[in-house]
Amino acid sequence: MSSAAKIRVGIGGWNFEPWRDNFYPKGWPQARELEYASQHLTAIEINSTYYGAQKPATFAKWRKETPEGFMFSLKAIRFATQRRVLADGADSIKRFIDSGIAELGDKLGPIVWQLAPTHKFDAADLTAFLELLPTQVDGLKLRHALDVRHASFQSPEYLALARKYKAATVFTESDDYPPIAEPTGDFVYTRIMRTHSEEPLGCKPEVFPQLAASAQAWAEGGEPEGVPRIEPAAAAAAPRDVFVYFISGAKERAPHAAMALRRALGEDVPA
Repeated sequence: MSSAAKIRVGIGGWNFEPWRDNFYPKGWPQARELEYASQHLTAIEINSTYYGAQKPATFAKWRKETPEGFMFSLKAIRFATQRRVLADGADSIKRFIDSGIAELGDKLGPIVWQLAPTHKFDAADLTAFLELLPTQVDGLKLRHALDVRHASFQSPEYLALARKYKAATVFTESDDYPPIAEPTGDFVYTRIMRTHSEEPLGCKPEVFPQLAASAQAWAEGGEPEGVPRIEPAAAAAAPRDVFVYFISGAKERAPHAAMALRRALGEDVPA
């Protein structure tokens, strides 16, 4: 695998009551939870940006509280995506991009554009929407991931359109949303929603080597075996960054699942 391709593993957010005395040490200050989480994980998906604009100073604070090499994925503001006609969201897209996200600097990871579960694939409208997504902000390259949640997107036509605009497609491991595992961008973004409360690590121990092998296959430019397919696997591509998030499911187990995957990847994780 190229040294330029990274596999980052994380969770959604860092403030969650059940993580106290579970993931965070007993008595750990809430004001330092991001600091602790970022020392044990390599990425965090921020959900608060979906519900409302954050201040530039907030993004700068998050950057300063996390170690070198750490990354944040941002869920784009819902006003840009939760609408019948996506192309009507130009103003919301611009406000979000200009809200101060550039303050994250090199810790700015992919932006996730989450569509409504009822939103069906419309090639013309999605094309117009993708045309609105900027490629950079303040000199920082932007990477976009589409979180599409309707079965109509499970089509070669959608895959071709996403690839044309180099937009990744979120591969969701869930009982609720259709899985699309084909890479459509120059990075891979997956959200795992199948953690279980009865498992101390969220998943059975044998799951983590399998997940690690899949992540490594993507990172090396290939495609893992055993994932659901719309099209036959493509020829090997260039190495890719891979983002794996343990989201939803048994959320109280998410940090332990993420750390278990990091260990399965051969990474050192603080005790």
